Amino acid sequence: MATTIETQSVDQLGGPGSVLARQRRDHAEMDRLMDRYRALEDGAERERVLKEVVQLVFSHAFAEETVLWPAVRRAVPDGEELTSRVEEEHQEINDLVAEIERLEPGTAEREERVERVFALIRQDIRDEEDLVLPRLQEALDAARLRRLGAAWETVRRSAPTHPHPVVPRRPPGNAVLGVPLSLYDRLRDGLGLGVSGPWGRRILSGLIGLLVSGAVAVIMRKRR
Repeated sequence: MATTIETQSVDQLGGPGSVLARQRRDHAEMDRLMDRYRALEDGAERERVLKEVVQLVFSHAFAEETVLWPAVRRAVPDGEELTSRVEEEHQEINDLVAEIERLEPGTAEREERVERVFALIRQDIRDEEDLVLPRLQEALDAARLRRLGAAWETVRRSAPTHPHPVVPRRPPGNAVLGVPLSLYDRLRDGLGLGVSGPWGRRILSGLIGLLVSGAVAVIMRKRR
């Protein structure tokens, strides 16, 4: 029985290109950024760090849901149960971050939600490193873990960076929506655009509505 990937060497994980090593590096960076946020007092710097947390968490989770969890479901006998648990955590994080983005920085209500999100992210990391990824390690050899890592990294680098609660957690729906939502998110990140206020929300809701309609059409065509 494989042990948690938290304490294994990089070689044991299949090398630096393995999906296990890549996952652990991202998890360590999430931990560092969350600790950094808590240690800061300057409001503007805290917001910058929180933005980094959100961008990393959502691109990381999208790559998991598009590439990694389907591989777990194929290779691990109880992969459906394991990944369903993590997907529920991802959806809760998604919903909370969407609330955070609508609240005014510095308020007690917003800080309470940030702390809840941080706790969920850390729980998600433990579930992945202690339960899900060791089972995948048992099922795949190092070469396959490295190939999976390369695919995971490609998706992560072009993934959405903000919460989109209406987007499905599984392929093909998330994959179909991923490209246009990623373009929207990265434009928003680069220009510092928010979606506060009625016009911003209307524009975002309209865009997502069109994307969802397109995704449904594509999925239905594939099922025929």
